Amino acid sequence: MLGTDRPAVTTATAERSRSLTLTRSGLITAAFVAPAMIIRIVGLHPDPVVALLIYGAAVVSASFLLAWAAETAQIDVSGGLATAILALIAVLPEYAVDLYYAYVSGHNAEYTQYAAANMTGSNRLLMGLGWPVVVLVSIVVARKAGAKNTTGLALQPTNRVELGFLMVAGVIAFAIPASGQIHFGLGLALLAWFGFYLYKVSHGDVEEPDLIGTAAALGELPDRGRRILVVGLFLLSGAVILLCAKPFADNLVAAGTELGIDRFLLVQWLAPLASEAPEFIVATIFAARGKGTAAIATLISSKVNQWTLLIGSLPVAHLLGGGGFSLQLDSRQIEEVLLTATQTMMGVALLLALRFHRAAACTLLALFVVQFPIASTHGRLLLCAVYTVVAVVALIRYRRYVAATLRAPFFGTALRHSGHPHHSEPDA
Repeated sequence: MLGTDRPAVTTATAERSRSLTLTRSGLITAAFVAPAMIIRIVGLHPDPVVALLIYGAAVVSASFLLAWAAETAQIDVSGGLATAILALIAVLPEYAVDLYYAYVSGHNAEYTQYAAANMTGSNRLLMGLGWPVVVLVSIVVARKAGAKNTTGLALQPTNRVELGFLMVAGVIAFAIPASGQIHFGLGLALLAWFGFYLYKVSHGDVEEPDLIGTAAALGELPDRGRRILVVGLFLLSGAVILLCAKPFADNLVAAGTELGIDRFLLVQWLAPLASEAPEFIVATIFAARGKGTAAIATLISSKVNQWTLLIGSLPVAHLLGGGGFSLQLDSRQIEEVLLTATQTMMGVALLLALRFHRAAACTLLALFVVQFPIASTHGRLLLCAVYTVVAVVALIRYRRYVAATLRAPFFGTALRHSGHPHHSEPDA
């Protein structure tokens, strides 16, 4: 009798656990989203610092909702168009604030600096902090599991496709500091390259998604209920982000003035940190569970999106906002873009052998941290030189992989997630 009853008990326990997870996640996000929605709808204007905290919390919460919905949607999504739509929706939190700055810069030139700041900050944060943390966490987990000699993280052959796309986009993006502008034509080229990337991924090999946390709980719901809930989460999170992006961006600038903090730096680091928090957390959780390769693959894909879709969209938003066919950058913005471009090339060069060594992760992280005290043109250019030297050394060392990486976007096989998720056996 006990053996017969055990499956029913186990099922009831699983359902109770799933309900608790969904209820807890819903209540926490609602607690942070509700104040921002009330203030926005009623039309209140609190102190800029208070408003920044309120709207920032709402953006972070909406980002989590969107991340859960996007992960769960992988169960039902298939085909190129659906994959493209899902990819575009998933990057909404990261780009909403930056595109707002670019749009306003079309009729207010002062906002050009904020568009450039947000773009460079999000790119450098992802590669300088996100990539190394995932690698270092993966190494620690592997050593605790008994692999004492682990010194890095191995990538899959399919990851060379993303590296190839990133390498080409990285080379093209050097046209920005060289010309001192982000031209509409360059934007279209990068958007076309992103479109080709979506096409490549949507026609790649299929791998079942491996969901965790709230996304896993959503994925276990019955098909009809899951699809309705996922669509509802997409709509809700999109509405929250669209409603909060403008006041969050405006109060970010105003709070910088009130607190006496460099507004450029505040826009460059705080906004990207808020919008990318869910992605960082999910990637770190995957690494902590011994799935470091999947985690770093996700972050590499995000970097491709940022270095193509984000940069390519800025001149389009600028033009729609009443500006010309290019965003004209000042010397500070040119230095920041050059710094971001050289960091990108260094990151790609270090991974050409499809091996992310601990030394490479520590170097990326150290160079990311050391930039914060640097406030002069000479210092930023010196850091660019360091990135360039490391990139050149890595390119020479791994030169036999360069041609294969450049061919990968055209002839390689990408990887996409679709179908029902893996179900791990419960721990004993």
